[in-house]
Amino acid sequence: MKVNSRWLLIAIGLGVLLNPLNSSMISIALIRLQEVYQLDYTSVSWVVFAFYIASSIAQPVMGKASDLFGRRRIFLAGLVVAFAASMLAPFSPGFGWLIVFRIIQSVGTSMMVAVGMAIVRVHIKENQAAALSVLSVFLSGAAAVGPFVGGVIIAWWDWKAVFWVNLPFTAAGFVLAWRSIPEDHPEASLLKDLPFTKWLEIMDVKGIILFMAGLTSLLLGVLSFESYGTAALWQILTVIGGLGLLTVFVWNELKSASPFIPLRTFARYPAMTRVNIEYMLVNVLFYALFFGVPSYLQTVRGVSVIQTGLLMLSLGLCSLLAAPVAGRWVDRSGPGPALMLSASLMTFGSLWLVMMNEGSPAASICIALAAFGLSSGLSGVGLQAALFQSSPPEIIGVASGVFNTSRYFGTILSSLLTGLVMGGQLSSGGLRVLAVILTAIAFLLILLNRQRLRAGFR
Repeated sequence: MKVNSRWLLIAIGLGVLLNPLNSSMISIALIRLQEVYQLDYTSVSWVVFAFYIASSIAQPVMGKASDLFGRRRIFLAGLVVAFAASMLAPFSPGFGWLIVFRIIQSVGTSMMVAVGMAIVRVHIKENQAAALSVLSVFLSGAAAVGPFVGGVIIAWWDWKAVFWVNLPFTAAGFVLAWRSIPEDHPEASLLKDLPFTKWLEIMDVKGIILFMAGLTSLLLGVLSFESYGTAALWQILTVIGGLGLLTVFVWNELKSASPFIPLRTFARYPAMTRVNIEYMLVNVLFYALFFGVPSYLQTVRGVSVIQTGLLMLSLGLCSLLAAPVAGRWVDRSGPGPALMLSASLMTFGSLWLVMMNEGSPAASICIALAAFGLSSGLSGVGLQAALFQSSPPEIIGVASGVFNTSRYFGTILSSLLTGLVMGGQLSSGGLRVLAVILTAIAFLLILLNRQRLRAGFR
């Protein structure tokens, strides 16, 4: 790999790590944000929801935008947006403003994730597989160490540092990206001659608005329900309105020539659809644990912020250790065996949480975290390989985009599940109920992978 390629890879890596880093660090900060803004757990969960909803929309949109405006321009703009949002978020006068800045931060970091892989594929010709694997380490490594980093900086400098820690990464990334990413020149005719209405159609602005409004309305209505008593009329209407908007969204995507989420692809390739469903369920399991456990440890078990970060590190380190082993195993035996072991480990980890009680040592939760970490490393590689097996080469770009969207659906559902089960008050009983639900989902994954192996799919 040439020297300029190394600098290019570092520049891209500094950009793409910001999205997983900021999605994972916040798990440690939720309890502190509850104290600062005097909110219950369900309400403060919107700092998570907002980030993932914005990411699920921004990444495919910015991928399209890069074809019109150029990948280099989108990447540099993302660094500027992420820098500005991270600088201003700690000065938020209220929780609503913090949500706004989290959304802007999500859009900025998504701009870099959306085009980072494409830049590497286009401009690094030698040892491309090695370059992409290094970039994958930036992504998975940031998610893995995020809770630990969050715990350390919150213990030293309070919650505002969770945002300010991005500033050196964005500044260094901008300088390196400006110097190392080559200029790209999109077709001038696309920029000059295309009518504004055609731009809206190509970007599927109608679908984006329907998806954002429908999902937000549905989540707002569901999360506002009390765990007991009757629901207010506005809550019922909000849920119905959200479902109605999402129904219109599905209809719009099916008839759109340039859909925001290509739903017709799911019907055309059922094997690929199955992989995406599995990926969504895996992320429901992983992120429900990822966000639920840190808040439980701090609130119910009285574990300090930095100790919580250290305990959560077992999850990330096991995931990083399992990924390269999974790569060699999948190359030799196919994704089936690795995915079966992944589902089994998640089932074991969930059952371990079910058996925990108030008298169990807090550190014993590391056994469940390690099981989920190993499972995550196995499933990440296995499902990516299964996606390549099930997707025709001519639509692999679309398939990868849909695959990433499935991950965000899983994270959104995990946050919804955690918020509903935990309610406004965290407890050992709430964690146990959550673990029972996770056990059922993990067992479903075992059944799905058993069918895959019986059908002869590796």
